[in-house]
Amino acid sequence: MKRVLSVLVFALFLIGCDDGNLIQEDINFEDVAAQKCASNTIIYKVKDSEALLFDATGINFPAETSTQKLEINSTNRVIYRFYNGTVTAATLCETIPPATPVVTDQWTATGGTIVINTTAQKTRNETENSSKITGYNHNITFKNITFDKGNGIQVYETFAFGDYILNTTGLPFAFTKVLKQCPNSKQLYDKNSSEALILDIDPTLITNEATPINTPRTALISDTKNKLTYRLFSGLLTDDYFCNTVYPSTPVVLEEWIAVAGVANISGRIEVTTTSFGNGFKHTVILKNVKMKKGNSDFLLGDNYIYGELLTTN
Repeated sequence: MKRVLSVLVFALFLIGCDDGNLIQEDINFEDVAAQKCASNTIIYKVKDSEALLFDATGINFPAETSTQKLEINSTNRVIYRFYNGTVTAATLCETIPPATPVVTDQWTATGGTIVINTTAQKTRNETENSSKITGYNHNITFKNITFDKGNGIQVYETFAFGDYILNTTGLPFAFTKVLKQCPNSKQLYDKNSSEALILDIDPTLITNEATPINTPRTALISDTKNKLTYRLFSGLLTDDYFCNTVYPSTPVVLEEWIAVAGVANISGRIEVTTTSFGNGFKHTVILKNVKMKKGNSDFLLGDNYIYGELLTTN
């Protein structure tokens, strides 16, 4: 009798191991990098014959540090599939998918919350102590996600989908270093065809008198006095944009970054060195340890950023 039972148990084991069935009860893609289809909004992970699909049709991946919480629904779908062969991008992304491999089992998420924590990816110049934002990392986690397996449900209190990285083009910062000054407000600016770096400077820092050697005029950046603003525009920028009581509505500002208020002997310092130059004076403006910020994102200009030179006459 024992031999008969042993044979039956072994036979049931063989049936359960049929390659056509999804026998694993846990989904694990922790060590797999996320990828995105070029032709649609599907972000996916593949591992041999398994695929985890996140259709992010209703998701906006922002270019700034933030946290989003959205519900899993018919627009923001999560699906786990098992195939009878190796999965490739063509399997998941083509409008007409290939005939093979074939889906042999599927779990569909019926509820839960999508949590997306977005942070800036930066490269750092150690020599200048400056940084540049090169992309944004979107860390995706599913909370209380419920999968319908067809023959039951499976619930994960916390399911880490992982990181989805979107690279971005860095701000140009292609400035001439030749400063101009508005006659009434005394505002300084440097510009090119698509961007401007504007300094609402304390007028006493620009004085037609040479400064002693190694003794520049100094001040701290603040939100009201000595405010530094970077703007990136959508259209052609000319000098007509500046020195107005109110800025024109065109060209449209695409991005605006404001310098963080300075801290004495630590950060956000303006230094102006004035020397005689021909029949006038040359004012060299240096920005020291300045951090630019937009929302919750920021980057560093460096220990000694040369803002530029302004020529004045008596």
